[in-house]
Amino acid sequence: MSQPILPVGKLPISLLKQVIEEAPQLDERILLGPGIGMDCAVIDLGDRCLVIKSDPITFASDQIGWYAVQVNANDIATTGAQPKWFSCTLLLPEGKTTPDDVLTITRQVNEACQSLGISVIGGHTEVTYNLDRPVVLGTLIGEVEKDQLVTPHGARPGDVILLTKGVPVEATSILAREFAEPLRAILNEEELATAAGMLTDPGIGITRDAQIALRAGRVHAMHDPTEGGLAAALWELAEASGTSLVIERESVHIQALGARICQFFKLDPLATIASGALLLTAPESDASAIISALQSEGIHCSAIGRVHPGPAAVHEIVDERASLLYRPERDDIGRVYAQE
Repeated sequence: MSQPILPVGKLPISLLKQVIEEAPQLDERILLGPGIGMDCAVIDLGDRCLVIKSDPITFASDQIGWYAVQVNANDIATTGAQPKWFSCTLLLPEGKTTPDDVLTITRQVNEACQSLGISVIGGHTEVTYNLDRPVVLGTLIGEVEKDQLVTPHGARPGDVILLTKGVPVEATSILAREFAEPLRAILNEEELATAAGMLTDPGIGITRDAQIALRAGRVHAMHDPTEGGLAAALWELAEASGTSLVIERESVHIQALGARICQFFKLDPLATIASGALLLTAPESDASAIISALQSEGIHCSAIGRVHPGPAAVHEIVDERASLLYRPERDDIGRVYAQE
């Protein structure tokens, strides 16, 4: 019997769980290995920990080198670690890559690393058969004092769920950059430029968000909403911590241009790639101070819900009625690429 062909995007949860369960864990110094909602590996080095993250860039082509550093740094930041060392594999399409193309992407990587205090320590670059666009695969290593480590396991009943910037920042920028022509049906040139510029304003990086939050109060857990958007990130956080999350949909800040673009492409803003937002949980006594600290630095932050005892689940409240939040199997943005 033939097997089904997998669609674009994340693996189905059942298959991903099988992959994770079969991965060997042979070193007792592994504090955090592969798991649902576990975006980084953590290795115990005694008084400090190494935090390791690998992530590719596949949807975006414009500013791909800059993207690669930012999305890897985001996950490192959610552990409370400082990103330090970056290794990059760059695969380029046969028959259309010039030396200037190579230098453009590597300079994007270098610029992004420079801005975050990250050293480039190696990698690999080649022109590859049967690619139609560049692909960048990054591995970033950070370090953190052991007693300062934050993991997705840490969300606790009673915590307030906070969200910075709103959603979907990354999808808004990607779609404006990659699909500008169809979007001219609903956006003028200034709006298109603003949407594309969301890559840097408010930006898809959350390293600064995390650092400000950690200075302002106690943070029990942090997570970076990427593929599958905020909805997938909430489910991953619930599973990682064994808690039940309840959010109020009207409290979730949806960027105005993002909402229009998602409506045009018939995408769910909560299920569309959302780097740029930091999802975190904090004790009620610390939540207000964290919100104030972020907002004083020009970073929008709001409380969107609460953490409750398990079992792991995510519920949303709409018009005072609670229901199970839809869990995306894959990111909505993939449907736009599938129509090309």
